[in-house]
Amino acid sequence: MSGDVDTAGSSRGTGLRTWIRYHSILATLIGLAVLLVVWLIISGVMKPKKKPGPPPPIPIAEGQIKTGNIDVYLDELGTVTPVYTVTVASRVAGELTEVRYKEGQLVKKNELLAVVDPRPYEAVLLQSQGALSRDQAALKNARIDLVRYQNSFKEHAIPQQQLATQEALVEQDEGTVKVDQGNLEAAQVNVDYTRILSPIDGRVGLRLVDPGNIVPANGTTGIAVITQLQPITVIFTIAEDSLSQVVEQTSAGNTLAVKALDRTKQHELADGTLLTVDNQINTTTGTVRARASFPNTHNELFPNQFVNVRLLVKTLTDVTLVPEAAIQRNNDVAFVYVIQPDSSVKQQNIKIIATEGQVSAATGVTAGQHVVTDGFDRLQSGSKITIRKPAAKGAPDGSAGAPQPAQQPSQQAPQPSQ
Repeated sequence: MSGDVDTAGSSRGTGLRTWIRYHSILATLIGLAVLLVVWLIISGVMKPKKKPGPPPPIPIAEGQIKTGNIDVYLDELGTVTPVYTVTVASRVAGELTEVRYKEGQLVKKNELLAVVDPRPYEAVLLQSQGALSRDQAALKNARIDLVRYQNSFKEHAIPQQQLATQEALVEQDEGTVKVDQGNLEAAQVNVDYTRILSPIDGRVGLRLVDPGNIVPANGTTGIAVITQLQPITVIFTIAEDSLSQVVEQTSAGNTLAVKALDRTKQHELADGTLLTVDNQINTTTGTVRARASFPNTHNELFPNQFVNVRLLVKTLTDVTLVPEAAIQRNNDVAFVYVIQPDSSVKQQNIKIIATEGQVSAATGVTAGQHVVTDGFDRLQSGSKITIRKPAAKGAPDGSAGAPQPAQQPSQQAPQPSQ
């Protein structure tokens, strides 16, 4: 009995020692692991960092600054305005018996357009002719009597009073004849007015009155509207700040060229010249009206058509031309990135004088310098760049050759402009 108790106690002691030994080893391993982690963290923090390498060069496209000529234009808005627009009306009242024109027809000056019934006016003309013939005969008889009375008075056959009466009668008949001649001419004019003629060369609009209608004399509606198309003019406005440039040229006797473009400014419609500038500035808009003339030989311009006007003020010669794509703007400051010999760029401010198409005349740079025209993202003074090779002809859109190192700008003198 006592032997069993000793055996059981010994077993319990052995198990407890084993459990303690196991946990001691586990605690030691955990502590070593924690120490290892701490050492790794400290080593990583204390380890010296590698210096970052230089950023890769930025791929860009380049363009060259050149010397040449550039036209200075004023871009304005205009409206096509005919030189003459006539509302043709009848000068006499009556029935419209004939319409000789077709709608949209081009007519010449004095071409017959319509006819008003002439019969009433021909009858009045005939009456005037008869009255004139009657009174001319009376005048002729009075003059014969006057000669007879003058001879009789010389022989003292009649008193002087009778001679004076006959002289007054002749003068009276002469006045009557003049009245008849005036009535005859007026009647003839009315007969002529029954044939309505075109007063100008131009294009007839839509018919306003049909045959058979009674037209009034000098009516406000008229029977047709004729508009002159060749030549034709464009009226546009010029800002008062730009007026001095135009007046300077016109005062010197120079003829300024004008171009008319469509609403999108993509197609040139016609070429013309500046005719004149109005004599006062509109104080509300700060502009002055101007008129330009166009031959319009092919009817490119149509009355009341909206057009964009480009007025050539002058041509600048031998100026520095900068590609428009190279010009960057920051508020009111314009600048370009000039490519340096060490394949870096330098920001350089410029002053723009004039812009036409894809180039601008500017100061602050010199001909022969190369400037960045594309690839401005992340670009700043001192940035290293590499020039993109232009895409080969026939390559798909968007394809381009591999970048190549920037070439040093040419040091040769710029070629003279052609």
